[in-house]
Amino acid sequence: MILPITAYGDPVLRKVGEEISQDYPNLQELIDNMFETMYAASGVGLAAPQIGLPLRIFLVDSKQVLKDRDYDEFKDEEGICQEFINARVVERSGDKWAYNEGCLSIPNINEDVSRHGKVRIQYVDRNFQEREEEYDGFTARVILHEYDHIQGVLFTDHIGALRKRMLQRKLDKITRGEVKAKYKMKFPLKKKGR
Repeated sequence: MILPITAYGDPVLRKVGEEISQDYPNLQELIDNMFETMYAASGVGLAAPQIGLPLRIFLVDSKQVLKDRDYDEFKDEEGICQEFINARVVERSGDKWAYNEGCLSIPNINEDVSRHGKVRIQYVDRNFQEREEEYDGFTARVILHEYDHIQGVLFTDHIGALRKRMLQRKLDKITRGEVKAKYKMKFPLKKKGR
């Protein structure tokens, strides 16, 4: 089932996600719905807060993007398609580099964000198997972006104060539902009937 994406301004996007247990109700269905929602919105990652749930779960499919697009700088990277539950970043390393990021919860705004080139992360998968893995390149960037979501951080928090002030009017319009997206969204201040 395709779920609406929670828009910028909703308090759930600022909450630190809660850990979930293996017996969380309908966990497999939730993961499947998140993947379906992400693909319907043409995303490469999606975190539970983006569908209104303050939980420590996110998913990444960098494989489909790297396969479908011509990214010379990532030509040797395979990508992943993986869910991350109760994730904890163990280490960020490598040189920081800037890349133009966007977010499904903040439609039509993209900004250069500087992030480390590598990430080591501990998590459990959908079968609650414990894992610790290291990723780099585009995949590391997507993981760090989605990890931020379960920490209550948005990509706009990584840009300079002046640039963010320049974007504030657009961000306020998103909060009020005065923006068009190519996918279902839930706006915190949108009036009924508009």
